[in-house]
Amino acid sequence: MRTITLLAAAAAVALTLAGCSSATSAAPTATTAAACTPTASGANSDAVTVTGDLDALPTTTFTAPMTTTDTERTVAVAGTGAEAAEGKLATIDFTLYNGTSGKQLFTTTDAEIGPQQVTVDQTQFLPGIIKAVQCATVGSRIVAVVPPADAWSTAGNSTLGVAATDTVVFVVDVKDVTDAPPATTAPTPSVDPNMPTRATGADQPAPAGFPVVTLADDGTPTVTIPTTPAPTTLQQATLKKGDGAVVGDGDTVTVQYQGVNWTTGAVFDQSWGKGGPTSFATNQVIKGFGAALVGATVGSQVIVVIPPDQGYGTAGQAQAGISGTDDLVFVVDILATASA
Repeated sequence: MRTITLLAAAAAVALTLAGCSSATSAAPTATTAAACTPTASGANSDAVTVTGDLDALPTTTFTAPMTTTDTERTVAVAGTGAEAAEGKLATIDFTLYNGTSGKQLFTTTDAEIGPQQVTVDQTQFLPGIIKAVQCATVGSRIVAVVPPADAWSTAGNSTLGVAATDTVVFVVDVKDVTDAPPATTAPTPSVDPNMPTRATGADQPAPAGFPVVTLADDGTPTVTIPTTPAPTTLQQATLKKGDGAVVGDGDTVTVQYQGVNWTTGAVFDQSWGKGGPTSFATNQVIKGFGAALVGATVGSQVIVVIPPDQGYGTAGQAQAGISGTDDLVFVVDILATASA
């Protein structure tokens, strides 16, 4: 899914290559197991001062604007654990800064996001973040100053606030290093080829105060937001009750969905009109969205109102027009599920 998927949503945007990222990776070879050669430090990376505990948001100081033509990497804290050699799977926390403005753009230390896993492979993830992680040991904190060529190149990244000419700064905490798992195929829902493209369950009355949902002939919803204030806690209801399998935590579901901003009433994301249903795991979406799916049955249509703390947090999602105070409304038709 475009807007609600996790890596977390913005974490994926901050790490993966634009437009492509493999879901699997090859096991380390004899060549990749050889002695690791880290990216060299430089005047820029050495000039970045980082303090604070490794399990918390770092306090990072540098003089902006900062520019470089090659990625520079400085070890701020040296760990003593396993080494992140090429092909290994590293679990990291990272905080991203705009080197031009000095502004913090993103951090995984937010409780709603948490540590992320990256394969040490520049063909899968941003070269700059991999150059930071590669050869680091568990328990290390790494500073990397990354030019556009090793980040998002001439495209920049408007979601995160990175222009095409901006150097970026990563502060990366290496929390764990393991062998990358062998290539696997994600579970695919076992569904009839004639699977419906909309929920087919029995209509259920919506609770008072919920947004009103009307359906077009093809099932596309139109959501009308009430004039009352948005709720401060997660609210969900079943609009159509299906009699199919129950969705479990971590299951891969196939759905049609529409997301609406409570504040503006605007649709910010949907599968309707974009090629049909989409599939994803319930634990790979924002917290409130996944919570609405788990326990629901195939054939159902559910509506969920998600406060910021179970959506995109105080950072919001600027590209989708979502501020840090906006509640989100999703209407979801559950068409199939496959056990994790």
